[in-house]
Amino acid sequence: MRRCRVKVCGITSVADAQMVSAAGVDAIGLVFYAKSSRNVTVEQAAAICAALPPFISVVGLFLDASEAFVNEVLDAVPLDVLQFHGSETPEYCNRFRRPYVKGLGMSGVTGDDFRELADQYPLAQGVLVDSHAPGAAGGTGKTFDWTQVPQDYAKAIILAGGLSADNVANAIRTTQVYAVDVSSGVEAGPGVKDSAKVAAFVDEVRRADQILQAELHRETIS
Repeated sequence: MRRCRVKVCGITSVADAQMVSAAGVDAIGLVFYAKSSRNVTVEQAAAICAALPPFISVVGLFLDASEAFVNEVLDAVPLDVLQFHGSETPEYCNRFRRPYVKGLGMSGVTGDDFRELADQYPLAQGVLVDSHAPGAAGGTGKTFDWTQVPQDYAKAIILAGGLSADNVANAIRTTQVYAVDVSSGVEAGPGVKDSAKVAAFVDEVRRADQILQAELHRETIS
């Protein structure tokens, strides 16, 4: 059965990491960007990772960070995937020899534009699409036109930007993406996750999976 993966980004505490893991998410995101209200220190990140159960992926988000800073984090925090959310070049992203996802802003981007931007990162494991403009910072909490997301792109696409339990099922049915990434949509406040919102979000993703699977099955037998 097709299953959309769930990442909750902006985790700032051990308690929230354990709570979202228990809710059934596939990955958590740790933000290493000082200007973000969800920024974590290396010490906080290491403590969060040490408290996680097995099989939860840990993604480290960086935005135009120095190479030295990324290496400092990698020396202390067992990150599974790097997420580069700024204007990082392919050469920079490849330098760390770690699996990575490249964030792309979709404001004003057409399907052809997307492919041109995404194809610049051939070693990326996937592409995260968000509502900000190309080259700008993400985390706006706003959606964008989901029909801009191609369904035939060869790499995994992760959908972000303004998602919540109210709209994620529609987003998945529209885009059929590999994964969804949520932060402010499951929060009680910046960096503080709400257990009820997290549970509702995961439930809606699973409901969307079932609906989409049923629709694909009907198309197959028709």
